[in-house]
Amino acid sequence: MKKLNVLIALTTNDNDYQLEQAQAAEEAARRLGISIQIIHADNDAINQSQQILKIIQSSTNSRPDAVVFEPVGATALPQVARAAVTAGIGWVVLNRDVDYLTELRTYPVPCFAISSDHEEIGRIQGRQFGALLPKGGTVLYIQGPSESSAARQRTAGMYETKRVDIQVKTLKANWTEASAFKAINSWLRLSTSRESRIDVIAAQDDSMVVGARKAFQEQGSDRERWLALPFTGCDGLPKTGQAWVRSGLLAATIFVPPNTGTALEMLVQALHGDIKPPERKLTLPASIPSLEELASSRWARPHADAARHSAGR
Repeated sequence: MKKLNVLIALTTNDNDYQLEQAQAAEEAARRLGISIQIIHADNDAINQSQQILKIIQSSTNSRPDAVVFEPVGATALPQVARAAVTAGIGWVVLNRDVDYLTELRTYPVPCFAISSDHEEIGRIQGRQFGALLPKGGTVLYIQGPSESSAARQRTAGMYETKRVDIQVKTLKANWTEASAFKAINSWLRLSTSRESRIDVIAAQDDSMVVGARKAFQEQGSDRERWLALPFTGCDGLPKTGQAWVRSGLLAATIFVPPNTGTALEMLVQALHGDIKPPERKLTLPASIPSLEELASSRWARPHADAARHSAGR
């Protein structure tokens, strides 16, 4: 039997979750006895489209049996997806809801999506804010890019569970430490930031919250006040987010299981004709620490007025 070959197209190699996605794919490929090629798009949707098209339009002998990819842009490359399935190449979308999969599943190749439950990630983060701020307060919240459905869904979930006495001020970044560092520095230069009263600093992934923390570390005499606040993120991987919670760098994170390994397992079963995968599968996130532990931790701020940080003081 021909050894299966799968292209893994990820968004960037400058994000701890994407690095974990690559590692999970490598481990699954060894376990399943398949070949994989991993590429990164440097957070550029046009680059990602060109990378994948070049590979699926290559000579028949070098084409992959399937493409597993995490989209950079908002569209999730529907034209590229159709080119792939027309060429007999399976198509798997990670961490994105797409409306073209039903059409693609009429082709005789595996087509499905596997995603983190981004709304539930947001709901957990909203509950974490409540555990940290039982008397209310203000969160400085760093979101992913506007075109990202994951960022939008995490935000919607957060607002669903956030209490009304907790206010949220939002900034945008691009899922990387460097982008969040830049966003915080830009915000700190605004006169409005000096008037802001902030109780928690949060981001939609751990890379961004670490970038934010590094920006606050450069604030001179005001540095210690900022760094005394709770910082929270998402992804919660063992070597990064979970380790940062244990060390006290972060107050909390949310474990988001990597899903490239599961995607490859489902692909192999489908390509061998054993099981037809469902159109969409979700993985389940979890709070780290638990909400109960967070509410009783040193980071919980039961008296918001006493705890609030004013950048202008």
